Amino acid sequence: MEHFAINWWAVLAAAVARMVLGAIWYSPPLFFNRWMALTGITHAEMNRRMPMLLLVDFVCAVLIGFVLVHAVRYAGAVGVAQGAVVGFFNWLGFVATVTLGITLYEKKPFALFAITNGWQLISLMVMGAILAGWP
Repeated sequence: MEHFAINWWAVLAAAVARMVLGAIWYSPPLFFNRWMALTGITHAEMNRRMPMLLLVDFVCAVLIGFVLVHAVRYAGAVGVAQGAVVGFFNWLGFVATVTLGITLYEKKPFALFAITNGWQLISLMVMGAILAGWP
């Protein structure tokens, strides 16, 4: 396995970008209300759990950035566009396929799959763009 220096500032920036995109994607003007209706989660439950969820989400975002920087590097991606393509293919191969199976097996609404995967797709493409485009 190739060893290379990891730009931790880029990994952190990608993680923060994922968090910001999540906040926008799941905001009331976009998909928050529909997502809540599809999951059955209440405002009170979200408010009670939010501090822990945000901490876990950030740690996971850093881990995703760490793994994705390896995919970007191994793919030889240079620049924003190539990084976004690496993010797309990682979403397609590892996220969309797994969550589609879960959606079908668990008889979840396809709208929930679309909302969740829309955010996953965009966030992975943005993260890949940041990781490959960081100077």
